[in-house]
Amino acid sequence: MKIKALATAALFALLAGTSSEAATIKLECFASSGGKAFCNYVKERFERETGNTLETVEFPTSSDERLSLFQQIFASKDGSVVDVFNIDIVWLGLLDKHLADLTDNFKDLEPKIFPAAWQNNVVNGRLKGIPELVDAGVMYYRTDLLEKYGEKPPATWGDMARIAKRIQDSERAAGNTKINGLVFQGKAYEGLTCDALEWVAAYNGGTFVDADGKITVNNPKAAKALDVAASWVGTISPQGVLGYTEEEARAVFQNGDAVFMRNWPYAYLLTQDDTSPVKGKVGIMPLPKGGEDGQNAATLGGWQWGVSNYSQNKNEAFKLVRILVSEEAQKKAFMLMGQSPTLMSLYSDPEILAKSPTLTQMKTVFDSAIARPSTPTKRQFPAVSKAIFNAAYDVLSKRTDGTQAVADLEGKLKRLKGAEWK
Repeated sequence: MKIKALATAALFALLAGTSSEAATIKLECFASSGGKAFCNYVKERFERETGNTLETVEFPTSSDERLSLFQQIFASKDGSVVDVFNIDIVWLGLLDKHLADLTDNFKDLEPKIFPAAWQNNVVNGRLKGIPELVDAGVMYYRTDLLEKYGEKPPATWGDMARIAKRIQDSERAAGNTKINGLVFQGKAYEGLTCDALEWVAAYNGGTFVDADGKITVNNPKAAKALDVAASWVGTISPQGVLGYTEEEARAVFQNGDAVFMRNWPYAYLLTQDDTSPVKGKVGIMPLPKGGEDGQNAATLGGWQWGVSNYSQNKNEAFKLVRILVSEEAQKKAFMLMGQSPTLMSLYSDPEILAKSPTLTQMKTVFDSAIARPSTPTKRQFPAVSKAIFNAAYDVLSKRTDGTQAVADLEGKLKRLKGAEWK
């Protein structure tokens, strides 16, 4: 009996020792000064609340480079490099099998987070990421110029074109020769896929590929939307818009040389810098509808927190994600880095609204944001997006028209899909 009791005591001691061993969790940290301050906050809180150790790692800032590195890490199934990391919103389908299933551990958060952002993280019925920050396309406009000409913010894309043309022509006649009506992302890259999705959805033309993976692009409304956008180039938008990304568009608008601009929310604080020629003269609003029967459509952007499926400490990694998406942490991320929260409750927080009054308008945009077809097209989304932005670019540059472009795009997407998206 004595030997048995000693053995039992030894077993309990062993188990106690095992359970008390601290795990080391690796979190991808942001390279900016604000990002490092945020990671320091998370480290202190995680270690204090869990008794575990948090190490931070940095990856390349280029999205393409980061994705390539992740794919190399995951191909080797190496769980020692990183446990919790950032996922671009269009990577979910691509990285599905490498991401830990979060469904059972985080389902309570669903009612608290913007629905479109949450749903984009659901792949084949399983939750593979938790929205970290939310982003969506918005329309910027010159409040001083609209007031000068007695115009209101446009409700439709048609209204926008009329107002932009009127102000542009009047200003040029008065000697402001550099002014343009509208700037946007017209270069053949992912940004144009975002713009094209907004135009097509605004005219009720669908989302190129629907949530079930069905190819829907070949329809008259989608064709009309692309033709309408093409009509802006050379009239209210400079020919050079065909080479614009976000930053080229912002530079023109912030310099005072455009009435309207399509861009992401990040640009607002930059336009309000003390050195900005348009400080105090910028309004922000949802992107216009495609007509009276259309809808306000903004492409959903943003980043997610994911857990490596090869992590040796998944439960501890889940605890870290809990901290990262808490109200306190999201508020800290906003204050330090300007990240738009994914928790809807924070859009009525007095301190957040004091720093960014426009955030109340952004809540409406985020509520109705539309996801790119990255989740249903899975690993083929990069090729799908390339086909979309090339088709849109061909219409903008007058190489073809909307009707032919959507028919050709349908054929390309069908060839990519084959029997099913993989």
